[in-house]
Amino acid sequence: MRRVKIAYGDAPSMFGHLYLPDADKRGEGRAPIVVLVHGGFWSTEYSLVVYTGVARALADWGVVVWNVEYRRREEAGGGWPGTGRDVIAAIRALDGPVTDQLATAGIRVDASNATVIGHSAGGHLAVWATARLRGATDRFRIGTVIAQSPVLDFTETGAHDRPSVVDLMGAPFDKIPDRYREASPSQQPPFDSTVVVIHTVDDESVPIEMSRRYVADATARGQSAVLYEVPGEGHDAFVDPTSAAMRQTLRVLGV
Repeated sequence: MRRVKIAYGDAPSMFGHLYLPDADKRGEGRAPIVVLVHGGFWSTEYSLVVYTGVARALADWGVVVWNVEYRRREEAGGGWPGTGRDVIAAIRALDGPVTDQLATAGIRVDASNATVIGHSAGGHLAVWATARLRGATDRFRIGTVIAQSPVLDFTETGAHDRPSVVDLMGAPFDKIPDRYREASPSQQPPFDSTVVVIHTVDDESVPIEMSRRYVADATARGQSAVLYEVPGEGHDAFVDPTSAAMRQTLRVLGV
């Protein structure tokens, strides 16, 4: 495989790593393409490196992977809404610099069924950005967005009072409730992608009940949404390519 660093904006954190699988891994036809949005409390303590093992494993299975970085809450231009807007811009980069690099490499991808995957805070960003894009860029249709043990509703108790969420938003919930609603995937109108939530049952960081409520409420509102519960693993299982949580992710991807 080959990895290419591509900027999608002017700020130092507005870049991604594009993983190009070797020809013998891609098989016939168009390769699947996946956007990865890493987690880590929307904080500079974590970076896209946490998803490197997953990105490399997916590329070994013949997937083109766009593993993106974004400005986090401690950075100039980060916090809300800048962090969310960066992820939208990173996904839209599929239409420009990512497509250009694919053309140079002679790799064809399935633009009709792209997938966005995010873990934890990245799951929030992945679903929110896909919702704001209405499930598509100019050239790519996002068939599925996979949220791994995410926080998808900032308006509920247990979410809006988390220090990391308050720091991302810039003020407590009771001061700016409209901003919390605007940042919540649960508050977005239904869009033309399937939201697949995969949550580890033994997750001590994000209770699985949050995902159960989100999927029930989203389905009632007309959003295509499904929940897979993975027993026996915790919150960080998704960054291990060999975990049961990642095997469930691969089953959803069909690779």
